[in-house]
Amino acid sequence: MHNDRIVRQVKGVRDRLAVIRVILLAAVTLYPAVADFAQGAEPEPAKLHANTLEAFDRYVKLTEARNHDELKRGTNLLWIDQLPAAQRTEAYAALKRGEVKMKKLEMLDGGKPIACPGGIIHHWTGVVFIPGAKLEDVLAMLEDYDKHSVYYAPDVERSKIESRNRDHFRVFLRFRRHKVITVVLNTEHDIEYFHDGPGRAHSRSSAVRIAEVENAGKSDEREKPPGDDGGFLWRMETWWRMEERDGGVYLQSEVVSLTRDIPVLLSWMIKPFVTSIPKETLTATLAATRKGVQARMPKL
Repeated sequence: MHNDRIVRQVKGVRDRLAVIRVILLAAVTLYPAVADFAQGAEPEPAKLHANTLEAFDRYVKLTEARNHDELKRGTNLLWIDQLPAAQRTEAYAALKRGEVKMKKLEMLDGGKPIACPGGIIHHWTGVVFIPGAKLEDVLAMLEDYDKHSVYYAPDVERSKIESRNRDHFRVFLRFRRHKVITVVLNTEHDIEYFHDGPGRAHSRSSAVRIAEVENAGKSDEREKPPGDDGGFLWRMETWWRMEERDGGVYLQSEVVSLTRDIPVLLSWMIKPFVTSIPKETLTATLAATRKGVQARMPKL
C-alpha cells in the first residue's frame, strides 16, 4: 500500500510537470519573445501611454499626501513603528544585528486598489540602522552624489551633480542593472533635503528623466526615446527619512516605481521575476548606504 501511494505521488508530479511544459510551449508559441527573454534577449519595445501615467501620478499623489501627514505628526516615523509590540521589538533587534527590514506597500484610493493599465506600480520601503553614525554623517554621504558611482557600484555606473542650490540638487545617475539581461539607464533626478529638527531630516527625490541606453559603452551608443523603450523603468519617486537615536541613525527609504505591464498569459511566469527587482535594488541601496556612511566615519 505504501508503494502504491508513492507511485501515485510520482505520477501526480509527472502530470503537473507535463501541464507546465504544455503551458510553456503554448506561451513560447504565442509569444516568441518569451523564449528570447529566457535566453537573455531584450523583450519587444513597450510604450508609455497617457492613462498609465495618469494612474501612476494619482498613486504618487496619494503617497505624497500620506508621507506629508506622517512627517507633520513627527512620531513613529519608521514603518516598523506600526508593528505590534512583540514584532516591533524583534524588528529593532534585527536592525541592530545589521539586517535590512523591508515591506511591500500599496496605496489605496477610497479603499480600492489603483488600476494601472499597461503598467505595474512597485512600492517598497526599507530601513537600516547605522551604529555610531550622526545625522550629519548620513547627510554628507547621501549628498556626495559625485561619488555615488563608488558607493553604489556596480548598480550606479556614473554619477554627477549637475547643479546645487543649498539643499536642492539636480543629479545625473547612470544605472546598470543585470538580471537575465543587462539594462543601462541614463537618469536625472530632482532632489531636496529638509531639516525637521534636532537629529531628524528627510528628502524627496523625483526621477525627472529616464532614458534607456542602447549599446551602452560602444561607439554607436544611443538613448531610446523615454517612454518608448523596453519599459524596464518609466518612473521613480523616492522618500528618505533619517532619525538619529539609540547611538546611531535609522535610515528609511520608500520607493514607488513604474514599469511595463506583462501579458496575462505570461504573468505567472515573468511577473515574479519583474517584481523582485525593485525589492532587491532597494535592499542593496540601503545596505550600500550603511556601508558608505561607515566607510566615511572617523576610525576610533
